[in-house]
Amino acid sequence: MVLERGEVMYQILLADDEGIVIDSLRFIIEKNFKDRCKVDHANTGRSVIELADKTKPDIVIMDIQMPGINGIDAMKEIRKKDSSVIFIVMTAFDKFHYAKESINLGVLEYLTKPVNQSVVVKVLQKAMDLIDEERKKRSNDLKIREKLEIVVPIIESNFIYAVLSEKDFVHVENNFRNLLGIKEEYGMMMVVEFGDSFEDGVLPNPIGTSVKAQSFYPLIRESLKEEFTCVVGPIMVNRIPVFLPCHKSQLEYDDRNALVEKARKIIRDLTKRIDVQFKIGIGSVKKLQKQTESYQEAMNAVRSSKGRVAHVKDLPIGCEYEEDYPVEIEKELFDAIEKGNLEETKIKANIFFDWMISHYADCEMDIKLKVLEIILFAEQKAFLSGGMTYYFRYRKNYLENLMQIKGYPSLRKWFLEKVVQACRNINTKKEEQASGMIEKAKAYINENYHRDISLEEVSRSVDISSYYFSKLFKEETGENFIEYLTAIRIEKAKELLHHRENSIKNISIETGYSDPNYFSRIFKKQVGITPTEYRERAYEKN
Repeated sequence: MVLERGEVMYQILLADDEGIVIDSLRFIIEKNFKDRCKVDHANTGRSVIELADKTKPDIVIMDIQMPGINGIDAMKEIRKKDSSVIFIVMTAFDKFHYAKESINLGVLEYLTKPVNQSVVVKVLQKAMDLIDEERKKRSNDLKIREKLEIVVPIIESNFIYAVLSEKDFVHVENNFRNLLGIKEEYGMMMVVEFGDSFEDGVLPNPIGTSVKAQSFYPLIRESLKEEFTCVVGPIMVNRIPVFLPCHKSQLEYDDRNALVEKARKIIRDLTKRIDVQFKIGIGSVKKLQKQTESYQEAMNAVRSSKGRVAHVKDLPIGCEYEEDYPVEIEKELFDAIEKGNLEETKIKANIFFDWMISHYADCEMDIKLKVLEIILFAEQKAFLSGGMTYYFRYRKNYLENLMQIKGYPSLRKWFLEKVVQACRNINTKKEEQASGMIEKAKAYINENYHRDISLEEVSRSVDISSYYFSKLFKEETGENFIEYLTAIRIEKAKELLHHRENSIKNISIETGYSDPNYFSRIFKKQVGITPTEYRERAYEKN
Protein backbone atom coordinates (compact mmCIF):
# COMPACT_ATOMS: atom_id res chain seq x y z
CA MET A 1 0.00 0.00 0.00
CA VAL A 2 1.33 3.39 -1.04
CA LEU A 3 0.64 6.13 1.48
CA GLU A 4 0.68 9.85 1.22
CA ARG A 5 3.03 11.65 3.61
CA GLY A 6 1.50 11.79 7.07
CA GLU A 7 -1.20 9.18 6.33
CA VAL A 8 -1.98 6.76 9.15
CA MET A 9 -1.94 3.14 8.11
CA TYR A 10 -3.16 1.45 11.30
CA GLN A 11 -5.53 2.53 14.05
CA ILE A 12 -4.56 0.88 17.34
CA LEU A 13 -6.53 0.88 20.57
CA LEU A 14 -4.83 -0.03 23.87
CA ALA A 15 -7.07 -1.23 26.69
CA ASP A 16 -5.51 -1.60 30.15
CA ASP A 17 -6.13 -0.06 33.58
CA GLU A 18 -2.39 0.11 34.35
CA GLY A 19 -0.82 3.34 33.12
CA ILE A 20 2.67 1.87 33.01
CA VAL A 21 1.51 -0.88 30.63
CA ILE A 22 -0.13 1.69 28.34
CA ASP A 23 3.00 3.84 28.34
CA SER A 24 5.20 0.82 27.59
CA LEU A 25 3.06 -0.33 24.68
CA ARG A 26 2.81 3.18 23.25
CA PHE A 27 6.64 3.53 23.45
CA ILE A 28 7.19 0.21 21.67
CA ILE A 29 4.74 1.10 18.89
CA GLU A 30 6.13 4.60 18.31
CA LYS A 31 9.71 3.37 18.35
CA ASN A 32 9.20 0.52 15.91
CA PHE A 33 6.38 1.73 13.65
CA LYS A 34 6.86 5.52 13.95
CA ASP A 35 4.06 7.51 12.33
CA ARG A 36 2.48 4.50 10.63
CA CYS A 37 0.16 4.08 13.61
CA LYS A 38 -2.33 6.21 15.51
CA VAL A 39 -2.67 5.03 19.09
CA ASP A 40 -5.57 5.61 21.49
CA HIS A 41 -6.10 4.10 24.91
CA ALA A 42 -8.85 3.35 27.43
CA ASN A 43 -8.65 2.18 31.03
CA THR A 44 -12.13 0.65 31.60
CA GLY A 45 -14.24 -1.91 29.81
CA ARG A 46 -17.03 0.57 29.08
CA SER A 47 -14.68 3.28 27.80
CA VAL A 48 -12.92 0.88 25.45
CA ILE A 49 -16.29 -0.11 23.91
CA GLU A 50 -17.26 3.54 23.45
CA LEU A 51 -13.85 4.49 22.05
CA ALA A 52 -13.85 1.53 19.64
CA ASP A 53 -17.23 2.63 18.32
CA LYS A 54 -15.81 6.12 17.72
CA THR A 55 -12.32 5.39 16.34
CA LYS A 56 -12.98 2.11 14.44
CA PRO A 57 -9.61 0.52 15.36
CA ASP A 58 -7.82 -2.00 13.17
CA ILE A 59 -6.09 -3.59 16.18
CA VAL A 60 -7.16 -3.77 19.84
CA ILE A 61 -4.66 -4.85 22.50
CA MET A 62 -6.91 -5.85 25.37
CA ASP A 63 -6.26 -6.71 29.01
CA ILE A 64 -8.59 -9.41 30.31
CA GLN A 65 -8.85 -7.91 33.80
CA MET A 66 -10.54 -4.55 33.08
CA PRO A 67 -12.51 -2.57 35.69
CA GLY A 68 -16.28 -2.78 35.30
CA ILE A 69 -16.93 -4.67 32.08
CA ASN A 70 -14.19 -7.30 31.72
CA GLY A 71 -12.06 -7.69 28.63
CA ILE A 72 -13.92 -10.70 27.27
CA ASP A 73 -17.32 -8.99 27.40
CA ALA A 74 -15.82 -5.80 25.96
CA MET A 75 -14.46 -7.74 22.99
CA LYS A 76 -17.85 -9.36 22.44
CA GLU A 77 -19.51 -5.95 22.23
CA ILE A 78 -16.85 -4.58 19.86
CA ARG A 79 -17.11 -7.68 17.67
CA LYS A 80 -20.87 -7.17 17.26
CA LYS A 81 -20.25 -3.90 15.42
CA ASP A 82 -16.95 -4.69 13.73
CA SER A 83 -16.14 -8.18 12.50
CA SER A 84 -12.78 -7.19 11.03
CA VAL A 85 -11.03 -5.84 14.15
CA ILE A 86 -7.99 -7.88 15.25
CA PHE A 87 -7.71 -8.64 18.98
CA ILE A 88 -4.46 -9.21 20.84
CA VAL A 89 -5.12 -10.31 24.42
CA MET A 90 -2.90 -9.55 27.43
CA THR A 91 -3.27 -11.27 30.77
CA ALA A 92 -1.36 -12.17 33.88
CA PHE A 93 0.32 -15.55 33.77
CA ASP A 94 -2.05 -17.13 36.30
CA LYS A 95 -5.06 -16.07 34.22
CA PHE A 96 -3.65 -17.22 30.89
CA HIS A 97 -5.51 -20.54 30.65
CA TYR A 98 -8.77 -18.90 31.70
CA ALA A 99 -8.41 -16.27 28.98
CA LYS A 100 -7.57 -18.74 26.26
CA GLU A 101 -10.37 -21.13 27.12
CA SER A 102 -12.99 -18.43 27.54
CA ILE A 103 -12.53 -16.56 24.32
CA ASN A 104 -13.89 -17.60 20.95
CA LEU A 105 -13.63 -14.25 19.25
CA GLY A 106 -10.94 -14.71 16.65
CA VAL A 107 -8.11 -13.54 18.91
CA LEU A 108 -4.84 -13.34 17.01
CA GLU A 109 -2.43 -13.85 19.93
CA TYR A 110 -2.38 -14.17 23.72
CA LEU A 111 0.39 -12.29 25.57
CA THR A 112 1.35 -12.69 29.21
CA LYS A 113 2.41 -9.79 31.39
CA PRO A 114 4.94 -8.33 31.62
CA VAL A 115 5.03 -7.94 27.85
CA ASN A 116 8.24 -8.46 25.93
CA GLN A 117 9.14 -5.79 23.36
CA SER A 118 10.25 -8.18 20.61
CA VAL A 119 7.13 -10.29 21.08
CA VAL A 120 4.89 -7.24 20.87
CA VAL A 121 6.60 -6.05 17.68
CA LYS A 122 6.38 -9.52 16.13
CA VAL A 123 2.66 -9.87 16.95
CA LEU A 124 1.81 -6.36 15.75
CA GLN A 125 3.67 -6.96 12.48
CA LYS A 126 1.71 -10.17 12.01
CA ALA A 127 -1.55 -8.27 12.57
CA MET A 128 -0.49 -5.52 10.17
CA ASP A 129 0.37 -8.09 7.49
CA LEU A 130 -3.12 -9.55 7.84
CA ILE A 131 -4.66 -6.08 7.58
CA ASP A 132 -2.59 -5.30 4.48
CA GLU A 133 -3.66 -8.57 2.89
CA GLU A 134 -7.34 -7.89 3.60
CA ARG A 135 -7.07 -4.31 2.32
CA LYS A 136 -5.45 -5.53 -0.87
CA LYS A 137 -8.21 -8.09 -1.34
CA ARG A 138 -10.89 -5.43 -0.80
CA SER A 139 -9.13 -3.13 -3.25
CA ASN A 140 -8.99 -5.88 -5.87
CA ASP A 141 -12.64 -6.75 -5.26
CA LEU A 142 -13.56 -3.10 -5.71
CA LYS A 143 -11.65 -2.91 -8.98
CA ILE A 144 -13.36 -6.06 -10.21
CA ARG A 145 -16.74 -4.67 -9.15
CA GLU A 146 -16.03 -1.43 -10.97
CA LYS A 147 -15.14 -3.35 -14.11
CA LEU A 148 -18.25 -5.49 -13.77
CA GLU A 149 -20.40 -2.38 -13.48
CA ILE A 150 -19.24 -1.53 -16.97
CA VAL A 151 -19.28 -5.04 -18.42
CA VAL A 152 -22.42 -6.54 -16.81
CA PRO A 153 -24.91 -4.15 -18.48
CA ILE A 154 -23.40 -5.10 -21.84
CA ILE A 155 -23.68 -8.82 -21.04
CA GLU A 156 -27.26 -8.35 -19.81
CA SER A 157 -28.23 -6.44 -22.96
CA ASN A 158 -26.75 -9.20 -25.11
CA PHE A 159 -28.64 -11.79 -23.05
CA ILE A 160 -31.95 -9.98 -23.69
CA TYR A 161 -31.25 -9.80 -27.43
CA ALA A 162 -30.35 -13.49 -27.46
CA VAL A 163 -33.26 -14.72 -25.35
CA LEU A 164 -35.73 -12.83 -27.57
CA SER A 165 -34.19 -14.58 -30.58
CA GLU A 166 -35.07 -18.17 -29.72
CA LYS A 167 -33.13 -19.82 -32.54
CA ASP A 168 -29.84 -18.17 -31.57
CA PHE A 169 -30.30 -18.49 -27.82
CA VAL A 170 -29.94 -22.27 -27.71
CA HIS A 171 -26.29 -21.95 -28.79
CA VAL A 172 -25.30 -19.42 -26.12
CA GLU A 173 -27.63 -20.32 -23.24
CA ASN A 174 -25.01 -22.04 -21.07
CA ASN A 175 -22.53 -19.19 -21.52
CA PHE A 176 -25.05 -16.61 -20.39
CA ARG A 177 -26.14 -18.78 -17.48
CA ASN A 178 -22.56 -18.95 -16.23
CA LEU A 179 -21.80 -15.28 -16.79
CA LEU A 180 -24.98 -14.01 -15.10
CA GLY A 181 -25.41 -16.77 -12.52
CA ILE A 182 -28.85 -17.80 -13.81
CA LYS A 183 -29.76 -21.20 -12.35
CA GLU A 184 -33.54 -21.03 -12.78
CA GLU A 185 -35.27 -22.94 -15.59
CA TYR A 186 -38.14 -20.48 -15.81
CA GLY A 187 -38.65 -16.76 -15.96
CA MET A 188 -40.86 -13.96 -17.21
CA MET A 189 -40.42 -10.78 -19.17
CA MET A 190 -41.32 -7.33 -17.96
CA VAL A 191 -41.46 -4.26 -20.18
CA VAL A 192 -40.83 -0.78 -18.77
CA GLU A 193 -42.26 1.80 -21.16
CA PHE A 194 -41.82 5.57 -20.86
CA GLY A 195 -43.16 8.76 -22.46
CA ASP A 196 -43.55 12.50 -21.94
CA SER A 197 -47.05 12.24 -20.49
CA PHE A 198 -49.76 9.75 -19.54
CA GLU A 199 -52.92 10.27 -21.59
CA ASP A 200 -55.76 7.76 -21.32
CA GLY A 201 -53.32 4.95 -20.68
CA VAL A 202 -51.03 5.95 -23.56
CA LEU A 203 -47.47 7.32 -23.42
CA PRO A 204 -47.09 9.74 -26.37
CA ASN A 205 -43.91 10.89 -28.12
CA PRO A 206 -41.95 7.61 -27.85
CA ILE A 207 -39.23 8.73 -30.26
CA GLY A 208 -38.67 12.07 -28.52
CA THR A 209 -38.50 10.41 -25.12
CA SER A 210 -36.08 7.74 -26.34
CA VAL A 211 -33.59 10.46 -27.32
CA LYS A 212 -33.22 11.60 -23.72
CA ALA A 213 -33.62 8.11 -22.25
CA GLN A 214 -29.87 7.52 -22.06
CA SER A 215 -29.62 10.12 -19.31
CA PHE A 216 -32.05 8.34 -16.98
CA TYR A 217 -31.35 4.72 -18.03
CA PRO A 218 -28.87 4.16 -15.14
CA LEU A 219 -31.48 5.33 -12.65
CA ILE A 220 -34.12 2.97 -14.08
CA ARG A 221 -31.63 0.13 -14.00
CA GLU A 222 -30.73 0.90 -10.37
CA SER A 223 -34.41 0.99 -9.32
CA LEU A 224 -35.13 -2.33 -11.01
CA LYS A 225 -32.11 -4.00 -9.38
CA GLU A 226 -33.18 -2.75 -5.95
CA GLU A 227 -36.59 -4.41 -6.20
CA PHE A 228 -35.92 -7.49 -8.33
CA THR A 229 -33.34 -10.13 -9.07
CA CYS A 230 -33.35 -9.43 -12.77
CA VAL A 231 -31.53 -8.95 -16.05
CA VAL A 232 -32.05 -5.47 -17.48
CA GLY A 233 -32.01 -5.05 -21.24
CA PRO A 234 -31.12 -2.05 -23.39
CA ILE A 235 -33.34 0.86 -24.41
CA MET A 236 -35.49 -0.23 -27.36
CA VAL A 237 -37.20 2.92 -28.69
CA ASN A 238 -39.18 3.93 -25.56
CA ARG A 239 -39.08 0.68 -23.61
CA ILE A 240 -36.67 -1.44 -21.62
CA PRO A 241 -37.16 -5.25 -21.57
CA VAL A 242 -36.38 -6.94 -18.25
CA PHE A 243 -36.00 -10.66 -17.52
CA LEU A 244 -37.08 -11.97 -14.09
CA PRO A 245 -35.78 -15.48 -13.28
CA CYS A 246 -38.25 -17.81 -11.57
CA HIS A 247 -37.72 -21.24 -10.03
CA LYS A 248 -41.40 -22.22 -10.46
CA SER A 249 -43.40 -22.89 -13.62
CA GLN A 250 -46.12 -20.48 -12.52
CA LEU A 251 -46.68 -17.77 -9.95
CA GLU A 252 -48.97 -18.17 -6.99
CA TYR A 253 -51.53 -15.44 -6.36
CA ASP A 254 -49.47 -13.84 -3.59
CA ASP A 255 -46.31 -13.84 -5.72
CA ARG A 256 -48.15 -12.26 -8.64
CA ASN A 257 -49.71 -9.65 -6.41
CA ALA A 258 -46.33 -8.83 -4.83
CA LEU A 259 -44.81 -8.53 -8.29
CA VAL A 260 -47.43 -5.99 -9.36
CA GLU A 261 -46.96 -4.00 -6.15
CA LYS A 262 -43.20 -3.85 -6.63
CA ALA A 263 -43.71 -2.62 -10.20
CA ARG A 264 -46.05 0.09 -8.94
CA LYS A 265 -43.46 1.12 -6.33
CA ILE A 266 -40.78 1.44 -9.03
CA ILE A 267 -43.05 3.71 -11.08
CA ARG A 268 -43.85 5.88 -8.04
CA ASP A 269 -40.16 6.23 -7.19
CA LEU A 270 -39.08 6.97 -10.76
CA THR A 271 -41.76 9.59 -11.46
CA LYS A 272 -40.63 11.45 -8.35
CA ARG A 273 -37.04 11.57 -9.62
CA ILE A 274 -37.52 11.88 -13.38
CA ASP A 275 -39.84 14.17 -15.36
CA VAL A 276 -41.08 11.20 -17.40
CA GLN A 277 -44.17 8.97 -17.21
CA PHE A 278 -43.93 5.17 -17.01
CA LYS A 279 -45.97 2.00 -17.65
CA ILE A 280 -45.01 -1.57 -16.89
CA GLY A 281 -46.34 -4.73 -18.52
CA ILE A 282 -45.59 -8.21 -17.13
CA GLY A 283 -45.79 -11.50 -19.02
CA SER A 284 -46.42 -14.98 -17.62
CA VAL A 285 -43.81 -17.50 -16.50
CA LYS A 286 -42.26 -19.45 -19.37
CA LYS A 287 -39.32 -21.75 -19.96
CA LEU A 288 -36.13 -19.80 -20.40
CA GLN A 289 -36.09 -20.76 -24.07
CA LYS A 290 -39.63 -19.38 -24.59
CA GLN A 291 -39.19 -15.84 -23.28
CA THR A 292 -40.28 -14.36 -26.61
CA GLU A 293 -43.81 -15.46 -25.74
CA SER A 294 -43.62 -13.84 -22.32
CA TYR A 295 -42.23 -10.67 -23.90
CA GLN A 296 -45.16 -10.47 -26.32
CA GLU A 297 -47.54 -10.94 -23.40
CA ALA A 298 -45.83 -8.13 -21.52
CA MET A 299 -46.02 -5.84 -24.58
CA ASN A 300 -49.69 -6.59 -25.10
CA ALA A 301 -50.40 -6.08 -21.40
CA VAL A 302 -48.87 -2.61 -21.68
CA ARG A 303 -50.93 -1.78 -24.74
CA SER A 304 -54.17 -3.22 -23.38
CA SER A 305 -54.08 -1.47 -20.06
CA LYS A 306 -55.04 2.07 -19.24
CA GLY A 307 -53.38 1.68 -15.86
CA ARG A 308 -49.75 2.09 -14.93
CA VAL A 309 -49.07 -1.60 -14.32
CA ALA A 310 -50.61 -4.56 -16.11
CA HIS A 311 -50.06 -8.29 -15.64
CA VAL A 312 -51.08 -10.63 -18.44
CA LYS A 313 -53.21 -12.65 -16.00
CA ASP A 314 -55.31 -9.60 -15.19
CA LEU A 315 -55.85 -8.14 -18.66
CA PRO A 316 -56.53 -9.38 -22.18
CA ILE A 317 -53.61 -9.60 -24.56
CA GLY A 318 -53.23 -9.38 -28.33
CA CYS A 319 -51.07 -11.26 -30.78
CA GLU A 320 -48.11 -10.88 -33.14
CA TYR A 321 -47.56 -11.01 -36.93
CA GLU A 322 -44.61 -11.27 -39.25
CA GLU A 323 -41.98 -8.59 -39.34
CA ASP A 324 -42.97 -7.04 -42.69
CA TYR A 325 -46.65 -6.81 -41.77
CA PRO A 326 -48.31 -3.64 -40.36
CA VAL A 327 -48.39 -5.17 -36.89
CA GLU A 328 -49.27 -2.06 -34.94
CA ILE A 329 -52.36 -1.25 -36.99
CA GLU A 330 -53.75 -4.74 -36.69
CA LYS A 331 -52.88 -5.03 -32.98
CA GLU A 332 -54.70 -1.81 -32.23
CA LEU A 333 -57.75 -3.18 -34.05
CA PHE A 334 -57.58 -6.51 -32.19
CA ASP A 335 -57.07 -4.72 -28.87
CA ALA A 336 -60.12 -2.56 -29.50
CA ILE A 337 -62.23 -5.62 -30.35
CA GLU A 338 -61.05 -7.55 -27.26
CA LYS A 339 -61.74 -4.56 -25.02
CA GLY A 340 -65.24 -4.20 -26.41
CA ASN A 341 -64.47 -0.61 -27.46
CA LEU A 342 -67.03 0.08 -30.23
CA GLU A 343 -65.82 3.48 -31.38
CA GLU A 344 -62.18 2.46 -31.42
CA THR A 345 -63.06 -0.71 -33.32
CA LYS A 346 -64.81 1.33 -36.06
CA ILE A 347 -61.86 3.71 -36.34
CA LYS A 348 -59.16 1.01 -36.44
CA ALA A 349 -61.14 -1.21 -38.80
CA ASN A 350 -61.47 1.67 -41.27
CA ILE A 351 -57.76 2.51 -40.98
CA PHE A 352 -56.83 -1.12 -41.60
CA PHE A 353 -59.19 -1.37 -44.57
CA ASP A 354 -57.68 1.82 -46.00
CA TRP A 355 -54.22 0.30 -45.67
CA MET A 356 -55.26 -2.82 -47.60
CA ILE A 357 -56.80 -0.75 -50.40
CA SER A 358 -53.77 1.54 -50.63
CA HIS A 359 -51.34 -1.38 -50.87
CA TYR A 360 -53.31 -4.16 -52.59
CA ALA A 361 -56.15 -2.54 -54.53
CA ASP A 362 -55.69 -5.04 -57.38
CA CYS A 363 -55.78 -8.06 -55.01
CA GLU A 364 -59.50 -8.23 -54.27
CA MET A 365 -59.56 -11.90 -53.29
CA ASP A 366 -56.65 -11.44 -50.86
CA ILE A 367 -58.43 -8.50 -49.25
CA LYS A 368 -61.63 -10.53 -48.95
CA LEU A 369 -59.72 -13.35 -47.28
CA LYS A 370 -58.12 -10.93 -44.82
CA VAL A 371 -61.50 -9.39 -44.05
CA LEU A 372 -62.91 -12.84 -43.38
CA GLU A 373 -59.90 -13.69 -41.17
CA ILE A 374 -60.42 -10.64 -38.97
CA ILE A 375 -64.16 -11.24 -38.73
CA LEU A 376 -63.60 -14.85 -37.69
CA PHE A 377 -61.06 -13.68 -35.12
CA ALA A 378 -63.48 -11.12 -33.71
CA GLU A 379 -66.31 -13.65 -33.49
CA GLN A 380 -64.03 -16.28 -31.95
CA LYS A 381 -63.19 -13.79 -29.20
CA ALA A 382 -66.87 -13.12 -28.75
CA PHE A 383 -67.59 -16.85 -28.50
CA LEU A 384 -64.81 -17.40 -25.95
CA SER A 385 -65.91 -14.43 -23.87
CA GLY A 386 -69.42 -15.83 -23.66
CA GLY A 387 -70.77 -12.87 -25.56
CA MET A 388 -72.13 -15.09 -28.36
CA THR A 389 -73.61 -18.57 -28.39
CA TYR A 390 -71.66 -20.87 -30.66
CA TYR A 391 -73.52 -22.70 -33.41
CA PHE A 392 -71.66 -24.89 -35.83
CA ARG A 393 -73.50 -23.40 -38.83
CA TYR A 394 -73.43 -19.84 -37.53
CA ARG A 395 -71.29 -18.77 -40.52
CA LYS A 396 -72.95 -20.90 -43.20
CA ASN A 397 -73.55 -17.95 -45.57
CA TYR A 398 -70.28 -16.08 -45.01
CA LEU A 399 -68.38 -17.42 -48.01
CA GLU A 400 -71.34 -17.05 -50.34
CA ASN A 401 -72.02 -13.49 -49.17
CA LEU A 402 -68.36 -12.59 -49.42
CA MET A 403 -68.07 -13.84 -52.98
CA GLN A 404 -71.19 -11.92 -54.03
CA ILE A 405 -69.97 -8.57 -52.68
CA LYS A 406 -68.97 -6.22 -55.50
CA GLY A 407 -66.73 -3.23 -54.91
CA TYR A 408 -64.71 -2.14 -51.92
CA PRO A 409 -67.38 0.19 -50.42
CA SER A 410 -69.77 -2.76 -50.00
CA LEU A 411 -66.97 -4.95 -48.68
CA ARG A 412 -66.04 -2.27 -46.16
CA LYS A 413 -69.65 -2.01 -44.98
CA TRP A 414 -69.96 -5.77 -44.47
CA PHE A 415 -66.58 -5.88 -42.73
CA LEU A 416 -67.50 -3.10 -40.30
CA GLU A 417 -70.91 -4.57 -39.52
CA LYS A 418 -69.44 -7.94 -38.54
CA VAL A 419 -66.51 -6.75 -36.42
CA VAL A 420 -68.61 -4.09 -34.68
CA GLN A 421 -71.30 -6.65 -33.84
CA ALA A 422 -68.71 -9.03 -32.38
CA CYS A 423 -67.18 -6.14 -30.43
CA ARG A 424 -70.64 -5.17 -29.12
CA ASN A 425 -71.21 -8.73 -27.91
CA ILE A 426 -67.82 -8.76 -26.12
CA ASN A 427 -68.53 -5.39 -24.54
CA THR A 428 -71.87 -6.58 -23.21
CA LYS A 429 -70.30 -9.71 -21.77
CA LYS A 430 -67.39 -7.78 -20.21
CA GLU A 431 -69.82 -5.53 -18.45
CA GLU A 432 -71.70 -8.58 -17.20
CA GLN A 433 -68.48 -10.29 -16.06
CA ALA A 434 -67.15 -7.21 -14.31
CA SER A 435 -70.51 -6.70 -12.67
CA GLY A 436 -70.62 -10.38 -11.64
CA MET A 437 -67.10 -10.24 -10.23
CA ILE A 438 -67.89 -7.14 -8.20
CA GLU A 439 -71.16 -8.66 -7.02
CA LYS A 440 -69.19 -11.69 -5.82
CA ALA A 441 -66.74 -9.38 -4.05
CA LYS A 442 -69.58 -7.41 -2.45
CA ALA A 443 -71.16 -10.65 -1.25
CA TYR A 444 -67.82 -11.65 0.30
CA ILE A 445 -67.58 -8.27 2.04
CA ASN A 446 -71.17 -8.55 3.33
CA GLU A 447 -70.40 -11.97 4.79
CA ASN A 448 -67.07 -11.02 6.36
CA TYR A 449 -67.36 -7.32 7.30
CA HIS A 450 -67.20 -8.26 10.99
CA ARG A 451 -63.60 -9.48 10.51
CA ASP A 452 -60.44 -7.47 9.84
CA ILE A 453 -60.63 -8.06 6.08
CA SER A 454 -58.34 -6.33 3.58
CA LEU A 455 -58.41 -5.36 -0.07
CA GLU A 456 -55.91 -8.17 -0.74
CA GLU A 457 -58.16 -10.77 0.91
CA VAL A 458 -61.22 -9.74 -1.10
CA SER A 459 -59.28 -9.53 -4.40
CA ARG A 460 -57.96 -13.03 -3.68
CA SER A 461 -61.55 -14.26 -3.33
CA VAL A 462 -62.25 -13.25 -6.96
CA ASP A 463 -58.74 -14.25 -8.15
CA ILE A 464 -57.46 -10.97 -9.60
CA SER A 465 -54.63 -8.74 -8.40
CA SER A 466 -55.45 -6.22 -5.69
CA TYR A 467 -54.35 -3.39 -7.98
CA TYR A 468 -56.72 -4.38 -10.80
CA PHE A 469 -59.52 -5.24 -8.36
CA SER A 470 -59.24 -1.82 -6.74
CA LYS A 471 -59.65 -0.09 -10.12
CA LEU A 472 -62.53 -2.34 -11.20
CA PHE A 473 -64.33 -1.95 -7.87
CA LYS A 474 -64.14 1.84 -8.10
CA GLU A 475 -65.38 1.81 -11.70
CA GLU A 476 -68.31 -0.46 -10.92
CA THR A 477 -69.44 0.93 -7.56
CA GLY A 478 -68.26 4.54 -7.60
CA GLU A 479 -66.61 3.89 -4.21
CA ASN A 480 -63.24 2.55 -3.23
CA PHE A 481 -62.97 -0.62 -1.16
CA ILE A 482 -62.56 1.10 2.21
CA GLU A 483 -65.48 3.44 1.57
CA TYR A 484 -67.75 0.52 0.69
CA LEU A 485 -66.62 -1.62 3.64
CA THR A 486 -67.05 1.29 6.04
CA ALA A 487 -70.55 2.00 4.75
CA ILE A 488 -71.56 -1.66 5.25
CA ARG A 489 -70.17 -1.68 8.79
CA ILE A 490 -71.83 1.58 9.76
CA GLU A 491 -75.22 0.46 8.43
CA LYS A 492 -74.95 -2.75 10.43
CA ALA A 493 -73.91 -0.73 13.49
CA LYS A 494 -77.02 1.41 13.12
CA GLU A 495 -79.19 -1.73 13.22
CA LEU A 496 -77.43 -3.03 16.31
CA LEU A 497 -77.69 0.31 18.10
CA HIS A 498 -81.47 -0.08 18.22
CA HIS A 499 -80.96 -2.85 20.79
CA ARG A 500 -80.10 -1.17 24.08
CA GLU A 501 -78.85 -4.36 25.72
CA ASN A 502 -75.94 -4.47 23.24
CA SER A 503 -73.00 -2.37 24.43
CA ILE A 504 -71.10 0.03 22.19
CA LYS A 505 -67.97 -2.09 22.74
CA ASN A 506 -69.72 -5.26 21.55
CA ILE A 507 -71.20 -3.48 18.55
CA SER A 508 -67.79 -2.17 17.52
CA ILE A 509 -66.38 -5.72 17.64
CA GLU A 510 -69.38 -7.15 15.76
CA THR A 511 -68.86 -4.64 12.96
CA GLY A 512 -65.15 -5.26 12.53
CA TYR A 513 -63.63 -2.61 14.82
CA SER A 514 -61.48 -3.93 17.67
CA ASP A 515 -61.04 -0.44 19.16
CA PRO A 516 -64.34 1.12 20.39
CA ASN A 517 -62.84 4.62 20.35
CA TYR A 518 -61.81 4.26 16.71
CA PHE A 519 -65.27 2.87 15.91
CA SER A 520 -66.91 5.91 17.52
CA ARG A 521 -64.72 8.30 15.50
CA ILE A 522 -65.54 6.54 12.23
CA PHE A 523 -69.25 6.40 13.09
CA LYS A 524 -69.38 10.12 13.88
CA LYS A 525 -67.48 10.93 10.68
CA GLN A 526 -69.98 8.94 8.60
CA VAL A 527 -73.22 9.74 10.43
CA GLY A 528 -72.49 13.12 12.00
CA ILE A 529 -73.18 12.02 15.58
CA THR A 530 -71.67 9.52 18.02
CA PRO A 531 -73.07 5.96 18.43
CA THR A 532 -74.41 6.90 21.84
CA GLU A 533 -76.21 9.96 20.43
CA TYR A 534 -77.60 7.86 17.56
CA ARG A 535 -78.95 5.28 20.01
CA GLU A 536 -80.59 7.96 22.18
CA ARG A 537 -82.29 9.58 19.17
CA ALA A 538 -83.50 6.19 17.94
CA TYR A 539 -85.15 5.52 21.30
CA GLU A 540 -86.69 8.99 21.41
CA LYS A 541 -88.40 8.29 18.08
CA ASN A 542 -89.77 5.03 19.41
